[in-house]
Amino acid sequence: MTPAGRRRRETVRLQAAELFEQQIKPSEVARRLRVSVKSAYQWHQVWRDDGVQALASRGPSGSRCRLSPRCLEKLAAYLEQGPAAHGWVEDQVWTASRVATLIGRKFHVTYSVSGATRLMHRIGFTPQVPARRVAERDEQAVTTWKEATWAEVKGRGRPAGATSASRTKPGSPAGRPGDGPGADAE
Repeated sequence: MTPAGRRRRETVRLQAAELFEQQIKPSEVARRLRVSVKSAYQWHQVWRDDGVQALASRGPSGSRCRLSPRCLEKLAAYLEQGPAAHGWVEDQVWTASRVATLIGRKFHVTYSVSGATRLMHRIGFTPQVPARRVAERDEQAVTTWKEATWAEVKGRGRPAGATSASRTKPGSPAGRPGDGPGADAE
C-alpha cells in the first residue's frame, strides 16, 4: 500500500475514535464512515483498550526490501539490458526465476521466485512466461489442419432459434408443449 493510502486509512480510524468519544455506537460509526461493521467494532475494541494512539498507522506491513534504492535502480538497468546480456540467450524473456538468479549473482541476496515477482512489480516490470512449443512443430501443417480439418469437425454451432442449452429445461414457457406438466397452471 502506498504511503498516501496508509494515511487515508489512518484518518478514517482517527475519525472513528472521535465518534467513539461522542458515545456513538460502532454500527453507526460504520454507517457514517462507510466502512464495514466488523472494522468499526474492532477499532472500538482497540480504542477502548489502548486509546486513540493504538489506531495510528504502524507504517508499511511486511518485511523490508533487502535491496537498497540504489540496488533497485541497478536491477532495473540490468533488466532493461535484457536476458541475453546476462547469459540467457535462448529467448528474450525475463522469468521470475531468472530475475531471482540475477539478483543472487549481482547483489548476493537470495530471493524466492514469488519474492522476485513482487520486486519486479515494485520497480515496474512484469515476469513473462515463455511459450512452450515443441521443437519439431510444423507451422505449415498446423495452419493447413486449422483451415481444412477443424472447420469440418467444429460444425456450425447452435441453431438461431434455440433458447436453452439444457435438454431437460426449456428456455421459456412459450417453448413448452401444451399437454406437458404444468400446462394448466396458467
